[in-house]
Amino acid sequence: MDSITHEILIWKHIQTERVDDYKYLLVELLNLGYTILSVTIDGKRGVNSVFKDYPVQMCHFHQKRIIQRYITLHPKLEASQELKKIMTRLKYSDENRFTKALDIWYIKYKSFLDEITIHPDSQKSSYTHKKLVAAYRSIRNNLPYLFTYKNYKKLNFSNTTNLIEGGVFSPLKILIKIHRGLSKSLKLKIVDDYLVSYKKKE
Repeated sequence: MDSITHEILIWKHIQTERVDDYKYLLVELLNLGYTILSVTIDGKRGVNSVFKDYPVQMCHFHQKRIIQRYITLHPKLEASQELKKIMTRLKYSDENRFTKALDIWYIKYKSFLDEITIHPDSQKSSYTHKKLVAAYRSIRNNLPYLFTYKNYKKLNFSNTTNLIEGGVFSPLKILIKIHRGLSKSLKLKIVDDYLVSYKKKE
């Protein structure tokens, strides 16, 4: 979706989301003559590498949802509560301030994060607070893509994929649900017709 014109540029019917699908669609867009200024992604692993030649922005909403999934909406651990506070400042921060806050948090809780539990049945070990560790790693891995929209202010692009998630997919899901009794081929035709005419309906 073009975030400037709100036009649906290209799509593909797939069974499961794969990185190769993004590679294919990128090549198709370029072959059609489009110029790509920036890309906002939802965090699918490996997708950022497909668009390595362009400024890539990780969707803030998806990043927050990932962290929420790991530490819950109401975390009980002090370290988790502090990490949640850092995440609430994501939108209002910049890369340097956010990175500094994350670094201070990591130094403070490093020994806590490094705690290991030995499982008596298997004698295998794992991080005691593995979900918190996973939350931290998610932020750290996506950090290079969290503030692209501020580092490239002149491009004026969004820090979320809400334009397509809420504006396109939500109504489409309702439409498909209404016609849930139709065959798969007819449902796909509805999807195609909807996407073709989306910009015209605005």
